[in-house]
Amino acid sequence: MLLFVAILSHSAGDTGYVLVIPLGAIIFATAGRHPLLGIVAAFAGVSGGFSASILPSSLDPLLQGFTQSAAQIIAPTRIVNPLCNYYFTSASALMVILVGWWITDCVVEPRLAGVELDGDDANQPGLEPLTSAEILGLSGALAALLIACGLLVAGAWAETSPLRNAKHHLFDHDSPLMQAIVPLIFLLFLIPGIVYGYLSGTVKSHRDIVAGMIKSMGSMNYYLVLAFFAAQFTAAFRDSNVGVLLAVKGADGLQTLQLPPQVTIVGIIIISAVLDLVVGSASAKWALLGPIFVPMLMRVGISPELTQAAYRVGDSCMNIITPLMPYFPLVVVYCQRYVKKTGIGTLISLMLPYSLTFMIAWIGLLLTFWTCGWPLGIEGGYTYPGAIELESAVKLPLKP
Repeated sequence: MLLFVAILSHSAGDTGYVLVIPLGAIIFATAGRHPLLGIVAAFAGVSGGFSASILPSSLDPLLQGFTQSAAQIIAPTRIVNPLCNYYFTSASALMVILVGWWITDCVVEPRLAGVELDGDDANQPGLEPLTSAEILGLSGALAALLIACGLLVAGAWAETSPLRNAKHHLFDHDSPLMQAIVPLIFLLFLIPGIVYGYLSGTVKSHRDIVAGMIKSMGSMNYYLVLAFFAAQFTAAFRDSNVGVLLAVKGADGLQTLQLPPQVTIVGIIIISAVLDLVVGSASAKWALLGPIFVPMLMRVGISPELTQAAYRVGDSCMNIITPLMPYFPLVVVYCQRYVKKTGIGTLISLMLPYSLTFMIAWIGLLLTFWTCGWPLGIEGGYTYPGAIELESAVKLPLKP
């Protein structure tokens, strides 16, 4: 259940790091199990399984934007659906839960059996009963969410719905529903949050709502700076034709090696995983790698959607063993509440079985999807049909 909640937290961005992980320690301690076990299990689900989600998350349109811009370097009309990996990430959620469950019980818990707790019991958080106001707020928030989802389904159900495209399709990339995926995620979190705030008494007026939004957006400073430079980087690749040249040379090298496409994809996963050890941000890495990997693999017939899925696998698995991940020191602090001698090395040694097993199982899941021909998501195929003459996609000829 803890791993399942950790997976669900991906829909709320980085909230799981500050909410689910410390909650995992409390739940396990209350159940008579080692609190560090709850921390590492929650950390594995929140961060190690970051690209696994049964609900659309903010990461889907974020990566899709970079993937589409990279694909348009050589195919200006190429469109990528925001949910192109949705089926794969949904199946990945089940894999992370089952594999993480086995590692927690069979591998990590025996290692923690002799680790004594020496934290300050007086300062330990605990599970407190919900107040009547909190119960009312949660009930109202759930009702508001169900009503909002019902209105969305009712509005999209009819064949003539304005949320459908000209072909009356609901999930194509050009449908208004897909174009509005970001504001829809925002509203489906905002409405229940406001209802909970008013009913529980934590929100008194619209000023409290604005103050809460300002506080939440304060953590976006890093991303806004990153997005600015990432946009310049992508534009430079597009306008200078450097991305096209790298795609041509890289694709020619791959064609010379004559590697099976499955081997190429596993190579992309490994490269992404290695870079994740030094660059923690998923969007930062994809802003750098996307303009290179996507057109290069399109050149050898691999779709942008498959390249993005491979990147997401490599990006997730190593998050939990790199101290350069922004939230890694915070998790160490959580552990030190219960075992004071916990350090970076201790946490890495506990997370290493999750990281390696997730990597192997996730690669196997992706190759299984590919072998069976199951779609990765909505408009998410595996091949990019036709040989692309990149000379026609650049401003200056590549050949004299």
